[in-house]
Amino acid sequence: MNREEQLSKLKQTPEWDVIIIGGGASGLGIALDSASRGYKTVLVEAIDFAKGTSSRSTKLAHGGIRYLEQLDIALIREALKERELMLKNAGHLVKSQSFVIPVYNRLNGYYFSTGLKIYDLLAGSTSFGSSQSISKEKTIELLPTIAQEGLQGGIIYHDGQFDDALFAINLARTAIEKGACLLNYVKAVQILKTKDNQISGIITEDQETEEKYTLKGKAVINATGVFTNAIMSLDSSKNKKFVIPSQGIHLVFDKSFLPSENALLIPKTRDGRVLFMVPWHDKLIVGTTDTPVDEPSLEPKPLETEINFILETAQNFLTKKPQRSDVLSVFAGLRPLALPKKEGKNPKEISRNHQIIVSDSGLISVIGGKWTTYRKIAEDVVDKVIEIHDLPKAECKTRNIAIHGHTTVTESERKNHLSVYGTDTPELLKLQENEPALKEKLHHNYPYTLSEVVWAIRNEMARTVEDILARRLRLLFLDARAAIECSEKVASLLSRELNKGTDWKQKQIADFKKVAQGYLLD
Repeated sequence: MNREEQLSKLKQTPEWDVIIIGGGASGLGIALDSASRGYKTVLVEAIDFAKGTSSRSTKLAHGGIRYLEQLDIALIREALKERELMLKNAGHLVKSQSFVIPVYNRLNGYYFSTGLKIYDLLAGSTSFGSSQSISKEKTIELLPTIAQEGLQGGIIYHDGQFDDALFAINLARTAIEKGACLLNYVKAVQILKTKDNQISGIITEDQETEEKYTLKGKAVINATGVFTNAIMSLDSSKNKKFVIPSQGIHLVFDKSFLPSENALLIPKTRDGRVLFMVPWHDKLIVGTTDTPVDEPSLEPKPLETEINFILETAQNFLTKKPQRSDVLSVFAGLRPLALPKKEGKNPKEISRNHQIIVSDSGLISVIGGKWTTYRKIAEDVVDKVIEIHDLPKAECKTRNIAIHGHTTVTESERKNHLSVYGTDTPELLKLQENEPALKEKLHHNYPYTLSEVVWAIRNEMARTVEDILARRLRLLFLDARAAIECSEKVASLLSRELNKGTDWKQKQIADFKKVAQGYLLD
């Protein structure tokens, strides 16, 4: 996964079968599906892979418990099948996670217990474990800091958890291994058409060099998530809006607020939303919200109302009450929801099913969907490409394609932070042996080493301090202040590896600190 090699491939290919705009979950999934079927495939991403929504999720590979209330059975069934495939094909990044729902009202307990039995039935042979009702004592044992006043018992169930950004990076590596050409920091700036107004390619601009490239292709796919409307406007000013962004935020705390390997699910908060408290990389992630947003942004800002809602809800259910000053990091993501036909619908009621839209020009746009179903979204999109653009028919192969690094990881092995590298771990350790200086820790409070920074630059196409600290090592999401403290070390390694000067290095540090401020609460 080397940017120079990928640029060379881009320049040497006169025509592509499939051109993909957008390097999030959907775009990367489409690149892997398309390339593995044998089509000449290129993907361009204006910033970094998974820079947007795809690195800002609740980190759950799940069927969607909350869609039961909406009776969206087809989506749940599909997501549960895909959850099993994620675990099967990326065991180093995906694992089973137990969740506990505390019960304070017996009637609610019966209601949730029945819903979870339906969830178990829908999972069938793909189940991660059966749900069961548990006593008050067992609930406290599994959730030591749960609020006990009025507690009557609990329900335990099982779902999936993963590292979203690392899954995206490994998905990119897998697509490249299958023959796709993938490039970050290359922006689509113009759509090309034939005389009869049919799409024939795109013009892109390298964001590092400002060099422009013309990519000719049989099919162009718009997989830009919350930025879908902007690409559709490039295609035609007549295209209406198809996507509305909905913001979800998460607060990250020290794990002492819920010292457990079990996650806590509040199925109904005071405004009817679901709230998760999930252990992740030895921290506690608490979220999420569902707030309509007028315009998409690369760095969405959490609203005070969202922050207060999560803090208040967490304080209501924990004996150790998290305060604003305890927040280690706050991150916001935008869901690309399909604009509902009926106006005034609450975002939490809008279906998470994906939709494929074919414009008059032949541009194919994919909207909606969720991380867990990325593979099925990709399969449906490539099937549509074959149908619309007359590519030679080839069957989807991704059900049985292992994601780069895949290996089975035990619970004890997961305690080693290097487990996320899977089959690459020996190579990473060899890098440390060859360059002993790289064994140095990046930050005294965290296990990451300089070798992992160098690995990300050499093998994962990391180009900026933010790429490394946000999406390769995840430190910005876990502890924003610690990430800021590491920025100079990372910038030094980057400038050395990429052969850049002092001015570039200083700008990298300044740019990162500016972004990182958005992850801190005042």
